[in-house]
Amino acid sequence: MRIGLLGTGPWARMVHAPALSAHEAFAFTGVWGRRAEAAKEVADRFGCRAYDDVDALLADVDAVAVALPPDVQAPLAVRAARAGCHLLLDKPVATTVAQARDVAEAVRESEVASVVFFTTRFQPGPADWITAQAGRGGWFTARAQWLGAVFTSPSPFADSPWRREKGALWDVGPHALSVLLPVLGEARRVAAATVGPDGTAHVVVEHEGGASSALTVSLTAPPEAAGTAVELRGTSGVTCMPESADGPLPAFARAADDLRAAARGGRPHPCDAAFGLRVTELLSAAQELADRAPHRPEHGRAGGGTR
Repeated sequence: MRIGLLGTGPWARMVHAPALSAHEAFAFTGVWGRRAEAAKEVADRFGCRAYDDVDALLADVDAVAVALPPDVQAPLAVRAARAGCHLLLDKPVATTVAQARDVAEAVRESEVASVVFFTTRFQPGPADWITAQAGRGGWFTARAQWLGAVFTSPSPFADSPWRREKGALWDVGPHALSVLLPVLGEARRVAAATVGPDGTAHVVVEHEGGASSALTVSLTAPPEAAGTAVELRGTSGVTCMPESADGPLPAFARAADDLRAAARGGRPHPCDAAFGLRVTELLSAAQELADRAPHRPEHGRAGGGTR
């Protein structure tokens, strides 16, 4: 499968490009970026062609991987789907419901495959745990913590304008939802949401089966406190999601495998654009609740707030 890359930022250089160039089932054909010189740098490093014209790249490939800010990703994903390209998207698919719906509709109408790279869903240990707990059922409540130190430690993503504008809710919130929804079931509503002065967000979700989940997400955690945890409680007792021994590179390679399988088999992937739309809908509902919440005095602001 011929695949192209849209994007040249840190995530594209650290994960997308090396994974695609090393993947035996893909021909890494070319890269396009908003800065031509950056596209040339990535192309030269990974032995493919730099494209100045995104439509020329879309015409030369069967699929595209996207490593761009969500507001840039969404319209390009629509364009790629309409050009007949399968989509390996980043999360969130978009930061508005309208844009995410456009992507999902373009995928459906063009009959292309789509996979959204929710990293945890493609790491073997956590992924197997999610499948096992979803099959077991009987869960009463869950809590999920995605605590990053992007703005409190040296990070290649600290200069990301969209992360500073949208914050942890939109950057790591999708990861938490991607784990909770398949286990606890479809969300009935977002019951509560707040975003603190440092950008740390707290969200409560009610699920259709009667379970509830509580999310805490941050990009401003002290480095010593950063990490991920998911705990479920129910009729089977208490269980916690295992840590993954894999980093994002092998996880992305598995996501690419799944895209290829979906394209060949014609069956939607569990993490497809339609699922990405649902995650965007829930994040939008949480953001709306947080924006309506009374603002508190800004005590103890951590460095690099995201609001």
